Amino acid sequence: MKDFQNKFLELALDAEVLAFGDFTLKSGRQSPYFFNAAKMLNGGYLYKLAECYYEAIKDSDISFDCIYGPAYKGIFLGSIVSMILSEHGENYPLAFNRKEVKDHGEGGTIIGKDPEGDVLLIDDVISAGTAAKESIEMIASLNANPKIMLVGLDRQEKGNGDMSAKQELESKYDMQVISIIDLDTLISYSESNSSYEKYVEKLHAYRSQWGA
Repeated sequence: MKDFQNKFLELALDAEVLAFGDFTLKSGRQSPYFFNAAKMLNGGYLYKLAECYYEAIKDSDISFDCIYGPAYKGIFLGSIVSMILSEHGENYPLAFNRKEVKDHGEGGTIIGKDPEGDVLLIDDVISAGTAAKESIEMIASLNANPKIMLVGLDRQEKGNGDMSAKQELESKYDMQVISIIDLDTLISYSESNSSYEKYVEKLHAYRSQWGA
C-alpha cells in the first residue's frame, strides 16, 4: 500500500467517514461498510484529505484542463483539490452543479465556468456508477471531454452486468477511472490491523456477492 493510500484510510477511519456495520445502499444492496465523505467536514480534516487526492493525481500522472465536482460531495472535494493544486502552481478552472435548475440570476445548473477540454471529475465514491453516468453525460452534452474520474473509494461492485462499475464507465465512455483506495485495499488493511480483523469475513462475503 502506498503512503497516501494508508494516510487516506487512517484519515477516513479517524473521521468516521468509513464505518463498519449493516447499511442499506442507494442501490438497495446490504453492505457491511459505508463511506460518507461529508463527515470530513466535521473536524478539520479537509487539508489532509486534499493532500491525499493531490498525491493520487501525481501518482497517476494524469493531465486535464479543468475540474468538475458533482453535487453534493464533489462540490467540496473539487474545491479543496483545486485549492491544493493552486498551491503547487497548477491552476485549473473549477465547476460544479446544482441539482435544481436556477431560473433567475445566472440561471442553469452549472456554477463556475462550463467544463471544456479534458475534464477531471472528482467525487467521493463509486458504487453502481449511476450518479457518475449522469455527470459524465452532462459534461459530454457541453461538448467537453469527461476524460478522468478520481474518487476516494472504488467499491469494486458490479454495475448493470458482470463488469464493475469502473469497467463499465471506462468501456462505455472511453475514460479513465482512478481511486485512492478500493475494497481490496480496505480488506488488506483490515486483515493486517487487529482493530478491524473482526470485519474481514463480512467484507470478503460482500466482495464475493457483489464484486466484479
